[in-house]
Amino acid sequence: MFASNTSRENFVDIEVQGWAWLVLGGTIVLMLGIDLFRHREDHEPTIRGALLESSFWVACGLGFGLFIAAVWGGEAFGEYISGYVIEKSLSIDNVFVWALIFSTMRTPLRYQHRVLFWGIFGALVLRALFIGIGSALISRFVWVLVLFGIFLIFTGIKVIRHRDDEGDATTTTGLGLLKRIMPISEEFDGHNFFTKLNGKRAATPLFAALVVIEFSDVIFAVDSVPAVLAVSNETYLVFASNAFAILGLRAMYFVLAGARERFHYLSHGLGAILTFVGIKMVISPWYHLDTYLSLGIILALLTAAVGFSEYRARTLGL
Repeated sequence: MFASNTSRENFVDIEVQGWAWLVLGGTIVLMLGIDLFRHREDHEPTIRGALLESSFWVACGLGFGLFIAAVWGGEAFGEYISGYVIEKSLSIDNVFVWALIFSTMRTPLRYQHRVLFWGIFGALVLRALFIGIGSALISRFVWVLVLFGIFLIFTGIKVIRHRDDEGDATTTTGLGLLKRIMPISEEFDGHNFFTKLNGKRAATPLFAALVVIEFSDVIFAVDSVPAVLAVSNETYLVFASNAFAILGLRAMYFVLAGARERFHYLSHGLGAILTFVGIKMVISPWYHLDTYLSLGIILALLTAAVGFSEYRARTLGL
């Protein structure tokens, strides 16, 4: 009962061979290597540099989309770019939470890129696991698709009601988990994650920040992975869209970290996107909404949120 391939019939069906996974994996490793080399020395990033880097990452994401279009066609590209836009949009809220976490934990700006680099690396591994499990469940049980959709609708409503202190609980919980495992030094030791405290190995505040960042990503992945699975059931397309959206988050963070108040209505827009995607997911076993129409609605909601936020910011002189 409910076990069928019906949930897959509304999505593009592509044959992904081993070489395609090698291309994706190799591209991700190369990009991570370039980023690690470029930021091998601790320094405080500038807004201009972050904007250029963010533009580069977006170009890379779109470029991989063209590769997908060339190999598997327009429908596959539509699902990939829809997943990319959803993940990128929802990640903006994650960026603001990172800013709260770093502020609460008093992490020096020059060390934040190092924390985010390894945080993103961990996020890629976690997303791969979440996507693999989610895709397997959806392909086997149609009712899981409906449950994910209902969950996203309730999550969307919760996001619309957005709390200003949402990073506090994450920080407290993450630090609590780490303290159960090992002691935490109160002093930084350069950019090191571990140090010696009374002759024993201890975590530095930098490693504590990394643990909290990873914990926050797990929470956000619970929302974003089902949302992307609403527009594609192809594991390759879902993971690729997630990976390229996540890879650019470090640069995006240094651009947007201080702009939370300016984008006042962004949380409302993100909540609306989650609610829309949830509704799309719930009805998908019976009615399939065109991929490009869905993408247009998502972009319209995001544009409206940014537009109203900018109008409010100008009105208040922010």
